Amino acid sequence: MSHSNLSVHPVTPVIGAEVRGVDLGRITDADFHTIRDALMAHCVLFFRSQDISIESQKALGARFGQLVAHPNDPGVDGHPEVMPIHADENSVRATGEQWHSDVSCDPRPPMGSILRMHTVPGTGGDTLFSNMYAAYEALSERMRTLLDGLTAVHDGGPYYREVNRLIGRDDGGRAYPSAEHPVVRTHPVTGRKALFVNQMFTQYIVDLPPGESRAILGFLFEHVGRPDFQCRFRWRPDSVAMWDNRCTQHHAIWDYWPATRSGYRVTIRGEAPV
Repeated sequence: MSHSNLSVHPVTPVIGAEVRGVDLGRITDADFHTIRDALMAHCVLFFRSQDISIESQKALGARFGQLVAHPNDPGVDGHPEVMPIHADENSVRATGEQWHSDVSCDPRPPMGSILRMHTVPGTGGDTLFSNMYAAYEALSERMRTLLDGLTAVHDGGPYYREVNRLIGRDDGGRAYPSAEHPVVRTHPVTGRKALFVNQMFTQYIVDLPPGESRAILGFLFEHVGRPDFQCRFRWRPDSVAMWDNRCTQHHAIWDYWPATRSGYRVTIRGEAPV
């Protein structure tokens, strides 16, 4: 489709927009620039009726940067950087069942991800997205002053080992990524500040007594899930969600057992948070 057909429609005043009039398997340079600008403005974008191949999904992700494999979950055969997302009647868990920023435990956490679902339940299976700019800006000035300059340890080991235990997968004693990141990061493109702690990976705040660290993180983990920071995406077959991992968190709702929900995700390498 031509660039003139592309249009962007916000889904809430705070976060999220639906992009219409574009085939993600055949986007022009002008389309890509518009999509990239819309992502910076709305943090997460949604696309409907995108019957695209894995190769096209990879090509789209590669326009944003280098694709990276997941540190724990194996990729699709022949496509190590493509992560299958799947749950069905035999599953004991579903991917992303709590608020998180993808792989924030990495020294260079992902810039973003692109997820296409090809099979979805008749009802349920929605994904929530929360705006971390809004979460930071809603804090009091004194709390923002306290958090600015603090760093926290993000560690993939506890979460990934528990996942492997639940599904009966032997990880061979592998080492998982761990890193220190600022509690408040500055987005490298927009220059805006965003909260950057999440309950999946953030373990503690550096240089604070354990009790103070737990209290602050507990408050922030609850704070980021406020409804007024959120949008909720209802999947249909061949829907695509594209999010900026630097300023959002998301939460996949597993309310559809024993139905099947299945798709593929590509993830784009990011930079060290500052």
